[in-house]
Parts: sequence; structure tokens; C-alpha cells
Amino acid sequence: MGLPFALLQSGYAGLVLLVVSAWVCNHTGKTLVACLYEDEQRWVRVRHSYQDVMEVCFRKLVFLCIIFVLVIELVMTCSAYLLVSTGLLLDSLSGVAAPRSVCLLVSLMCVLPCLLLTGLRPVSTLSLLCSLAHALISLLVILFCLSRANHWSLSALSVSVKPEDFLVSVGVIIFSYTSQIFLPPLEGSMEDRGHFNGMLGWTHGVACMTKTMFSLTAVLTWGPQTKEFITDNLPSNLRPVVNLCLLAKALMSFPLPFYSAATILQSCVFRAPSDAAAPSVSIHDGRGALAIRCALLLMSYLLVLLVPRFSLLMGLTGSVTGAALTLILPCLFHLTLRWKQLTVRERLIDAAILSFGVICSVSGVIFSVKRLIGGL
Repeated sequence: MGLPFALLQSGYAGLVLLVVSAWVCNHTGKTLVACLYEDEQRWVRVRHSYQDVMEVCFRKLVFLCIIFVLVIELVMTCSAYLLVSTGLLLDSLSGVAAPRSVCLLVSLMCVLPCLLLTGLRPVSTLSLLCSLAHALISLLVILFCLSRANHWSLSALSVSVKPEDFLVSVGVIIFSYTSQIFLPPLEGSMEDRGHFNGMLGWTHGVACMTKTMFSLTAVLTWGPQTKEFITDNLPSNLRPVVNLCLLAKALMSFPLPFYSAATILQSCVFRAPSDAAAPSVSIHDGRGALAIRCALLLMSYLLVLLVPRFSLLMGLTGSVTGAALTLILPCLFHLTLRWKQLTVRERLIDAAILSFGVICSVSGVIFSVKRLIGGL
């Protein structure tokens, strides 16, 4: 829902970036999954997750640092969903002037059952419902914008934009395509893994068309008045319906990154030591797992208090961790593990994407933090 505002801030360059980011994220997704395999003759799958690939490529200290970045990215995603839910509740209860802190606590109470998640089945069911809600929201907003097509004006998009606005928008757009950490288990669960690359390509293509149409129609409809959260632009008779769908989507989206972060931390903390004589702790240790999940939930809550603006949180997340996990690390893994099998063209593409990711990450963090400090 923050993409139209990001497009407004980045102008025509943002349109190009929406398309380029889809291609780049599709490429890095394929390269990441390729790193799960060895022996090109038989394609033997020897790794099963993002963490497995990291562990092979880096020393223990670097591996732990990247695990930290991975968890932070997931926690920031959880915080974004909490922030969206809070804003929607605040808007829905504007008639009774409910304090923001109360709305945030209500959102927090709604996601408390996530502490009891023990498997992927309920998470996948909620993710499916979330996708349906997202499709309905996008359709409603696009149809409304199309009904106002006679008022559209291309002057809303500018050729020249402020570098600061553009770089923050880059983080928002990259964040919208972030899915790499979920791709290894997804590919592993497919009956015919040979269809994975085709599926990934079609998914990114459809996502690119949907995001571009959604963002462009919204900006053409509301122009410079496009709000940070697009539902704030909707008329009063349509906004409650969209807000209700969006609130359900945000709450149903929360379990996936939360469960992923909890699983990663549990696997690190409760991993059995190499010394067989040493006592080991089961990954199913109830109290330890609950403590980790409570800590993650508390971190998500505190981050919402620290970063009260949605676009800043998305921009910061995309710049700090999204670029690293989506652009930088997959290319680094590919170059490290498959250097001898790569052609010169493939090496140059990976190096170019890696460099682009580093530039976007560093500059985006600088400007996002600068804006964050200015807004406190």
C-alpha cells in the first residue's frame, strides 16, 4: 500500500525501478536456489535453506552476523504489519478518538496466538487467505482509480526527483519484492522442482504488472495528494471496506515472518553441539522457544514505537536488510560456490547486481536514518 507514494517520490525513474527490481529479484531467486545444488550432471540437492548456504560460504562469525541481519529483516517486516494494523485501527476508530497506543496494543493482542505456532500448516493457510485479501484490495483500488480516469494527469510524475526521496523509495520498492529467504523451502516442497524457475519467472512478471498498474493508477488519480498510505486517499464510502480487508491482510501476514524468525533463532540457540558428550537441548524445548518468540514480539512492538511512519520503516527495512538478503548475498553465494561453472556474462551480471545492492543499501540507510532522526 506504500508503493504509490514511493512512485510519487521517485517519478518516472520509479516506474523503471519497479520493472528492473522484478527482473533482478527473479534472477537472484534463481541463483540462490542454484546454490542449494551440487554436481551439475545429476543436480544433487545438498542444502535446504538460506542458512545452509550462508554456513558454507562464510566463517562462523560472519555467519552469525548475517543470521542477525536475517532475523532483523524478518522482525522489521513483522513491525511493518503491526504498524499497518495500528494505522488502520486508528483510522477506523477515529470517531471515538482512540489513542494510538491503545490501537497498537489491540494489534499486538491480535497476533499473540503466533506465540503458539508449532508448524507451517496454519501459517500457509493464513498466507493463502492473505493473498486473496491482497488481490481483493488491489482490485478495489484499481477499479476506483479507473473510474476517475478522465481526471488523470501525467504531471503527477516528474522526471527530476530529489536523490534523497529516490533512494528511500528504492528501499520501499525492493522491500515489496523481498521473498528470497522463503524460496529454498518452497522449491524443496514442490513435486516437480524442474518447474521452479518457470514458476518464479511468472510470479515476478505478474507481481511486476500488478504493482506497476496499482501504483501508476493511484498516482495518476491523486497526483501530489497521494498519501503515504494509499487508503487515506479513498472516499469515505469505500475506505471502511478496504480498511477492513487490509487489516485482515496485515494480521494474517504477520505469522509467516514471525514464524520464520523464531525458527531460525531456535535452530541456532538449540542446535546440538558437535561434542556428543556435551548435553544438548532439544529444538522443541517449550520454555526456551516461548521465550524467543516473546522476545521477537517485544522487538516488533518496540520498533513500531521507534519508527511511527510506514514509508520510513519500509524504506529502512529495504535498505538495511532487503538489499543485503535479496541482492547482495545471493550474488555473493553464486559467485563463491559456482565460480568455475559460471560464464563471464553470468559473473558480470552477478557483480553488477551485487554492486547495485551495496550502493542502494548504504545510501538508503543514510537517508532513511536521516529522515527518521528528523521526524523524532
